[in-house]
Amino acid sequence: MSERPYVIDQMISAKSIAARIEDLSREIQAEYDGTDKLIVVGLLRGSFVFIADLVRELDLPVEVDFLEASSYGNAMESSREVRIFKDLRGEIEGRDVLVVEDIVDTGHTLTHVLHLLKARNPAKIKTIALLDKPSRREADIAADWIGFSIPDEFVVGYGIDYAQRNRNLPFIGKVRFVEDS
Repeated sequence: MSERPYVIDQMISAKSIAARIEDLSREIQAEYDGTDKLIVVGLLRGSFVFIADLVRELDLPVEVDFLEASSYGNAMESSREVRIFKDLRGEIEGRDVLVVEDIVDTGHTLTHVLHLLKARNPAKIKTIALLDKPSRREADIAADWIGFSIPDEFVVGYGIDYAQRNRNLPFIGKVRFVEDS
């Protein structure tokens, strides 16, 4: 796949992300106060930075597991066909679960994952997304907690990639393609 040349304009700073995660962690702790162990399920690959920072802010007993699902591949647009590449290792039946998503765009991936996980009978299941693009929603779904609502822009950074690049940026950036001269 040949990449079009692009530049990245910072959209959400690392400092803003850290402050928002602190606020969200307090809300999550209040929701799950008294749980014996919260199972935090990160949707790979985009959520790995977010989940790491989030669980370090939680003052709760947590277990971390991962599920890899995608409807994008290396494309910029969702194929709307959700594929599961890696399933959970542990059981969630009767347990409290928090699903961590990097971005809710069309909503197809989160809808599919929640359907799959609810069939496993967790005690409680909630969702958190770092980013939300409500203008792109095709499925009737919303995360229980949202870090930032953003416009319909293609973004990278803080775990989110474009063709497996830019995940290591400490901020969220808008991808702007450079037109060929």
